[in-house]
Amino acid sequence: MDRGDIEEAGEEDFPRLGGGRYRPVVAHDRAVIEMSSVEPGSSSSPTLKFLNRNIKVVTPGELGAGGREGPRLEDGVNGHQKESKLELFGFDSLVNILGLKSMTGEQVAAPSSPRDGEDISITQGHPKPALKMGTMMGVFVPCLQNILGIIYYIRFTWIVGMAGIGQSLVLVLLCGLCTFLTTISLSAIATNGAMKGGGPYYLIGRALGPEVGISIGLCFFLGNAVAGALYVLGAVETFLKAFPAAGIFRETITKVNGTAVAEPIQSPNSHDLQIYGIVVTILLCFIVFGGVKMINRVAPAFLIPVLLSIFCIFIGIFLAKTDDPDTGITGLRFKSFRDNWSSAYQMTNNAGIPDPTGGTYWTFNDLVGLFFPAVTGIMAGSNRSSSLKDTQRSIPVGTLAATLTTTSLYVISVLFFGAVATRDKLLTDRLLTATVAWPWPVIVHVGIILSTLGAALQSLTGAPRLLAAIANDDILPILNYFKVADTSEPHIATLFTALICIGCVVIGNLDLITPTVTMFYLLCYSGVNLSCFLLDLLDAPSWRPRWKYHHWSLSFVGAALCIVIMFLISWSFTVVAIALASLIYKYVGLKGKAGDWGDGFKSAYFQLALRSLRSLGANQVHPKNWYPIPLVFCRPWGQLPENVPCHPKLADFANCMKKKGRGMSIFVDILDGDYYECAEEAKEACNKLATYIEYKRCEGVAEIVVAPNMTEGFRGIIQTMGLGNLKPNIVVMRYPEIWRRENLTEIPSTFVGIINDCITANKAVVIIKGLDEWPNEYQRQYGTIDLYWIVRDGGLMLLLSQLLLTKESFESCKIQLFCIAEEDSDAEALKADVKKFLYDLRMQAEVIVVTMKSWDIRSEGNSKEDSLEAFDAAQRRISDYLGEIKSQGSTPRLANGKAMVVNEQQVEKFLYTMLKLNSTILSYSRMAAVVLVSLPPPPLNHPAYFYMEYMDLLVENVPRMLIVRGYHRDVVTLFT
Repeated sequence: MDRGDIEEAGEEDFPRLGGGRYRPVVAHDRAVIEMSSVEPGSSSSPTLKFLNRNIKVVTPGELGAGGREGPRLEDGVNGHQKESKLELFGFDSLVNILGLKSMTGEQVAAPSSPRDGEDISITQGHPKPALKMGTMMGVFVPCLQNILGIIYYIRFTWIVGMAGIGQSLVLVLLCGLCTFLTTISLSAIATNGAMKGGGPYYLIGRALGPEVGISIGLCFFLGNAVAGALYVLGAVETFLKAFPAAGIFRETITKVNGTAVAEPIQSPNSHDLQIYGIVVTILLCFIVFGGVKMINRVAPAFLIPVLLSIFCIFIGIFLAKTDDPDTGITGLRFKSFRDNWSSAYQMTNNAGIPDPTGGTYWTFNDLVGLFFPAVTGIMAGSNRSSSLKDTQRSIPVGTLAATLTTTSLYVISVLFFGAVATRDKLLTDRLLTATVAWPWPVIVHVGIILSTLGAALQSLTGAPRLLAAIANDDILPILNYFKVADTSEPHIATLFTALICIGCVVIGNLDLITPTVTMFYLLCYSGVNLSCFLLDLLDAPSWRPRWKYHHWSLSFVGAALCIVIMFLISWSFTVVAIALASLIYKYVGLKGKAGDWGDGFKSAYFQLALRSLRSLGANQVHPKNWYPIPLVFCRPWGQLPENVPCHPKLADFANCMKKKGRGMSIFVDILDGDYYECAEEAKEACNKLATYIEYKRCEGVAEIVVAPNMTEGFRGIIQTMGLGNLKPNIVVMRYPEIWRRENLTEIPSTFVGIINDCITANKAVVIIKGLDEWPNEYQRQYGTIDLYWIVRDGGLMLLLSQLLLTKESFESCKIQLFCIAEEDSDAEALKADVKKFLYDLRMQAEVIVVTMKSWDIRSEGNSKEDSLEAFDAAQRRISDYLGEIKSQGSTPRLANGKAMVVNEQQVEKFLYTMLKLNSTILSYSRMAAVVLVSLPPPPLNHPAYFYMEYMDLLVENVPRMLIVRGYHRDVVTLFT
């Protein structure tokens, strides 16, 4: 949209039409009719032109009376405004200019990472878009310039002499196939959407996740930094070869290669390489600090001497004759071709000159590591994605053209180099390309120096920006020093890159640096191939690349080939590179900030979860495969601090129900109110609860349900929460110890309703009494874990006690199992049966059988006075409750509408049973770390108030208790 069309707009005025309501365009507008013609990325579609002509943003001062008149779309067809026919949809029309611009990605500043997205506002001061480059200058030329470099000029003829023509062809085709398959994968990923800064780091990170992206991205950064040193050393070595007098130190190497007469051969001294290399690197850094615009302007000029020098080399090869222009040159001869066909691996000195007493023996694997940097550079186009007119066309076409062009050049060069000189000449003349060049060798010298200096400038320019892109994603805090604004130069990152480059220059040996560069580039290429392989294999709905010539098998072969080449070159360098990437991956996982980029691993986890869920089916889970999936009810009976969405000890207890952390908990809360009014509040509460769960290091998910009241909300949760066999099977909640307060009279009915709903839904229940005193992971407990096993619960109580023992806080405790039996039962037989049962379950516990009468209070004449007082107090409160209901003059009814029928004898029986059980617990388990007891179901036709009185008598004076009720499923098994 032209900036002149935007006069001024308030934050609320621009998107709203007429009095705060959205007013879409008229149904018959050309904008609607021509909407189907808009192509992604198109800035010249007729729709946009139409909108640019007819949309006008007015200031608040231009509004009509009462501010009702807002900006509107003028009818471009009939000249007048008609009533909208799209108002039914209630949202902005699809051709709303803001939505359309954001969809096509035009003139809308996108965030640099998924976590720093902000609301986009349109202002009058938007800069004019920068000039975009096409396929030739934006992709093909940079790739060609990066691929053709020092290796071709000063190492390729030596490689042909050492490996022979046959194995050199295999070498070129092997490395070319690796980059070709990587280019196919790169083309598929790059055409699956818009690209931002970061090059391969951006592609890999968005496909495999931040951890993999950063680990490979940092290795690729190191590879680029080390490659800068490689280019600098190549330029310096070429300069010293062309001008030997410029060397400070001199070194004469005696060549002994089976010849009749030893020949002295001049070679640059390593100290000269170091000194000149450091000076050149510093000069290049000053140029980089001057600005990247100047480098981009002169970069295409560096390619002209390269192409000219290659042309002169081939002209010289065709014009060469025997010993002309130098000894060892044969011209294009079949005899030379035949003699040089086979390999001649041998010992050389550190400079690569054949020497039987040298310390280096070369093999094919070593030559792969030496040559592979000559085929790198295919990422140069993707690095400039933000400067391309059409990334989805330019990157595949330009990169593939550069790859095929250079591979063809290498294949032809192998044939001509092998036929133009003897093997001794190929192995001893490191600048044979300059020797045969027509008309003067200085053309090749100039071409080498300019090409290597240009490539070094590209490395010193691209590597800092890669590091800055990683830092700007704000995943790794340690990289915050390298963060820069979008329009700023990464000076600190450039200085850091220069230090790495200088350190590699000090090594001064090209043959030691090139394997290091090779490993980092191969690691990056394998990451690109694995990214495409994963995305192709998963085939998510969002995977729709415009580049159709790809398949997951090609990407897999490309990734495997990269790994194979890495081990062929050097297994030790490979282990070091993979170990470095693994360490960075682990560090990012530990110290990095969480980020969701929609990577392929998330899609793989999703599909794996779906398949696992389908494989589980809906049948009953076998006891051997049973896992507790607790539904933790966060709704407190009372109030929590403002910023604490869940009782802290509930998360601690949820962790106690998992063995070695394996399992899932579902934390739920209910927000009272209307869903339409509380939807946003519920989302905010859910985010707070999820953050708190993560802070408590509890593996689980958070859910917030909006309902008219707690009972209705919980009833909906218990019916719908979960999928298949991954539905929660245990409901965990706190015992309402404050239920007697005057302002909490609804607690008894709610609490009893929740228990009845759990029984109806066949869910187990665990109620925690004394939650405030529950120990955390650092509070070690001593004593016993006492189980009062009254009813058959499928072994849930036994399993919970075993899970408690796996936690550090309870690992010093022992289990005591109390079996409650009638007085006339065979206690010894019951004890023996329980011991045998525990033995078969592989559980260790001391078994104690406790006999007690069911309810006759008069048979216990020696009961303690305080117990009788509690009993009498409960009876009085129940009588008072009945009196209040009867005083209302109507028939007392339960919550479900049924008439209340009170059997006073049965009430007295229940009260006494709970009192007796409480006395037994206090007698045997006063010093227990935790007590587990069976949960009695709410009696039918008894008010909720009565049940709370029963429960209060049960938990009286017990500091920490778990009240457990199983369900009609066994959770433990005797069989293996």
